[in-house]
Formats: sequence, structure tokens, C-alpha cells
Amino acid sequence: MLKKIRVEQLKVGMYVHALCGTWLSHDFWRTSFALDRLDSLLKLRSSPVKEVWIDTDRGLDLSDPAISSAIDASIKSTKPSTLEEELRRATEICADAREIMVHMFSKVRVGQSMDMATAQELVTAIANSVQRHPEALISIARLKTTDNYTYMHSVAVCSLMVALARNMGMNTAQVQQAGLAGLLHDIGKAEIDLDILNKPGPLDEAEMGQMKLHPVKGHAILQTCMEDAAILDACLHHHERLDGKGYPHGLSNEQLTRLTRMTAICDIYDAITSDRPYKKGWSPTEALQRMKQWCHAHIDAQIFEVFVRTIGVYPLGSLVRMQSGLLGVVCGSASSSMSRPKVMVFYHIGLQRMLRTPQVVDLEKMTEECIADSEEPSQWPTLNMEQLCQKAAKLVNLA
Repeated sequence: MLKKIRVEQLKVGMYVHALCGTWLSHDFWRTSFALDRLDSLLKLRSSPVKEVWIDTDRGLDLSDPAISSAIDASIKSTKPSTLEEELRRATEICADAREIMVHMFSKVRVGQSMDMATAQELVTAIANSVQRHPEALISIARLKTTDNYTYMHSVAVCSLMVALARNMGMNTAQVQQAGLAGLLHDIGKAEIDLDILNKPGPLDEAEMGQMKLHPVKGHAILQTCMEDAAILDACLHHHERLDGKGYPHGLSNEQLTRLTRMTAICDIYDAITSDRPYKKGWSPTEALQRMKQWCHAHIDAQIFEVFVRTIGVYPLGSLVRMQSGLLGVVCGSASSSMSRPKVMVFYHIGLQRMLRTPQVVDLEKMTEECIADSEEPSQWPTLNMEQLCQKAAKLVNLA
């Protein structure tokens, strides 16, 4: 459907059918085009053109989610930031990313084409956030709930893929490619029955058979809107295993590309550390211990080693119990030992009371203190993990 709107209402992802006014009033050599770049949007907004006709059958409508100010700002900036600053940005990016993923899945469910321009912009925003401070967005994306798992899982895997690709020495284009594979790897779930997708219990054999179709369905969807063979392969084969016991095609070893192996690791990690309707997620530490046992048969050992270095044994935002009996939240990575990060201690478990003044302890400098074990945030329902991370980040900046 054609619709006339003001240029201020334009957003990336719309399809411009015609520019209002004479051709002498602007310097666009085409008057009908997909508005798929932020610089084209800014150019239009600064031109003498006041109104345009958009085709909502070929692009976004006014009611569709736009590139938010948080994502827009992240796209434009790669300047390093403090942990406190980036946690605040990451919270906004994740909130907007969820809306974008909900909209993307909804369009696929009703047979409409995917908005690849917005997906690319979102990946760029996430990649820039990871570049500014590697741990912030990954920690915020982990704080998902069971009712938004499908959407935020895609965002979390995207951020993990970006961070892993950077640590593997990939160039900017390859990092973007890895992020897009992570963001879109589960798009096929948009065509899975919602009763199966949201079932509050284990799937039976028939339901699992339907769920195992999502990589094939996703591959078919993506083939209509992209030509990147590596991304298509990663989305199709991220549930394959090195020993050939995965699905959908039972590929093994050298048949699995590097990008596919990366996607498998990031997908597994976020899945097993997330709470699901039928199962509580494992702690990051337990998840990494289990995944180490799956190396060689299931996942690539060399890539997994880089993955562990990327996120750390105790990722930012992890709730931990100290040997001294204090409860703390990890607020900074260690430079020489992955098991001795910076921790903000704030609660005495034995005395069952909050500390009068939370303190940041650098375990690399303290031989008498260490982490005894990870704690499940779900076992401490009164704690607001997002607020604790923000408080810890502020204390780190003051230290």
C-alpha cells in the first residue's frame, strides 16, 4: 500500500516509492528505492524534500519499529567507554533489540519478507558496543526471562559471536558476518507451532521432530533475502556435531565450517545458561565445565578454548559465593587468571544481612580470598542483578 509521509517520519527499512516535488528540488537520481542505509536516511532528511510516498508492501510501515536512538548512537560510536557507561547503553540496546526481533519473527510468521537492513544495523550496534567494552552487552543479554527467551537468545548469541570473532582475530567484515549468523540462526523457529515453542515442559518425540525442522525452515527463509553462503550454512547446520550425530544432515568434522562451529558453541552456551519453562539454566561455570566434556565429540575444542578466554570462567554479572562467606557479583575480568576476577561483595550469607558498604575486591591481588562457587540468581529472588551490575560498575570506576 502507498502512503504519503513527512521525511521526518522516514526510517531505515522503508521503501521509498516516490519523492514529492519536482526533480529540480533534490539531487537524488532515483526516486524509487529501498531506504537501507542510515546515511541515505540522513541525506533525505537534510534535503529540500518535505514529503515522500512509501510502499508498505515492500518495506516498513509507520507502525513498525524504527532504528532507536540507542542503536543509532551505537552505530555511530566505537570510542571506548567505561563499564558503567556501556552497561547503561547495553540495557537500552537490548530493550530495543528485543522489539526488533519480536517484529522480525512476527513478519516471518505471516509470510512477509525479513527486514535485513534493520538486522544489519542491529548487528553493527551490538558489535560497536562489544568493541567499546567487551563484557557489558553480553552480561545484559544474559538477563533474559523465560517469556522472551526466543527473541533475546538471538541477541545474546549475536553478542557472543561478535566477541568470539574479535578474539579469533577476524576482520571487521567477518565480525559482522559472525554477528549476523548469531542473530538469525534461529529464525526458522518463527515457523514452529507456538504451542511447541512455548511448551512448559519437555517435548515429546513428535514435538521434538517438529522442533528439529527449524534450521531447515530458517535456511529456506534466509535464502529469499541473502546470498552469504557462510551465514546460510551456519544457520542450517548449527545443531550438527563433530561426531556426525547432530541434525539436520548428520555432518561431521571437516564438513562443518568455522562459522558453523562458532555458532554451535555460542548457541549451546546461551541455551544451557538460560532459564526455560521446563528447566533452570546452569551457572556459567557449570556450563563451561559441561561443554569442556563435549569437546571433540560435539564441539570444536580449539574454538571452545578461545570462547572460554572470551567470556571468562566467571563472566561479568555472575553471582558468586566467596570462600569467606560473602556474596558478590563479578564486576571486572582478570588480566592473568580467569578464575580470579574483580568482585563486588555486598552480602554476608552467614549473618544474613547486607554489608553496610559494598566493596570491590581484586582477587588477583588477594591470596587469602577466592571464589568458592557460583550462585544461582533464582535462589536469591530479592536481588536485582541489573542494578547490582550497575552499582558494581560505578564502584569499579571510583576505585
